[in-house]
Amino acid sequence: MKFATLKDGSLDGRLVLVSRDGQRAVRADAVSPSLIEALRRWEQVQQPLSDLSESLNAGSAPGAFDFDPAACAAPLPRCPQWLDASAFLNHGRLMEQAFNTPPIPLFDSVPVMYQGASDDFLGPIDDVPLPSEADGIDFEGEFGVVTGPVPMGVSPEAALACVRLLVQINDWSLRALGPHEMKTGFGFLQAKPSTAFAPVAVTPDELGSAWCDGRVQMRLQVQWNGERFGEPHGGEMNFHFGQLIAHAARTRRLTAGSIVGSGTVSNVSRAAGSACIAERRVIEKIDQGEIRTGFMRFGDRVRMQARFDGGADGPFGVIDQRVVAMADAAHPA
Repeated sequence: MKFATLKDGSLDGRLVLVSRDGQRAVRADAVSPSLIEALRRWEQVQQPLSDLSESLNAGSAPGAFDFDPAACAAPLPRCPQWLDASAFLNHGRLMEQAFNTPPIPLFDSVPVMYQGASDDFLGPIDDVPLPSEADGIDFEGEFGVVTGPVPMGVSPEAALACVRLLVQINDWSLRALGPHEMKTGFGFLQAKPSTAFAPVAVTPDELGSAWCDGRVQMRLQVQWNGERFGEPHGGEMNFHFGQLIAHAARTRRLTAGSIVGSGTVSNVSRAAGSACIAERRVIEKIDQGEIRTGFMRFGDRVRMQARFDGGADGPFGVIDQRVVAMADAAHPA
């Protein structure tokens, strides 16, 4: 199944199912008014939602309409918990150099994770209002999972069975603010503005063989102002999503609708490019002796889209966002 949330002025939006080809949609109000409510009642609503999805794909769903990603909020406009990891060790090692920090103890064996803001996610084409270009505006392309209820102390293998949906993420960062917050020992706050999501969340079966070993085996194509930036592959994730969920749930339960991110998709091969500016800057310093790339300016755009290994478009849709000065931002709908 493929889910999206239409903006309707409410906090959680209106749930719709999206056809497999991404062209049509149908309201799911009769089954569940919102995606977060569906996740809380998954055992009761899964089959009715599946039936509705099948009728939509067969062209027989009453009330079906053309799907417009521009009308979408994030699939979950808010959620109980947003946890982001650094599961691609290549990225983490490069970022240690970027922030001139000592190696993190047990970095290769224990996932690194922070708890971000989960009350105000951005939709796929929402402008991104920020206070200052001097803060070091950066995008970060990621994959993520949305969980059902997760018991405390779950094993990594059992945690994979708790995955309900897969999502594509742009986890915005303000790089100039990160080093100070990291040194405090309390983690990120101001350095992590609202996170953005591609319009469609999908059940793992929609990926077929591209959901394998707890990883999204797809490339994440990133463009900055229309120019190719990178297409790193999700298969190089060192910790799979089961391990990340188990790490998050080691000492507490996770409620349905919790989101766990992979961290920036990063590949060892330089040819793959990068999914964030900070990584490119570090590579420039290592390979060329100096940093040549600046961070984003107001008016810049970033586009992200997952693609299957054969080149076909992925099921999540496109993130296409513009960075704007806070004073110029339109009032949210």
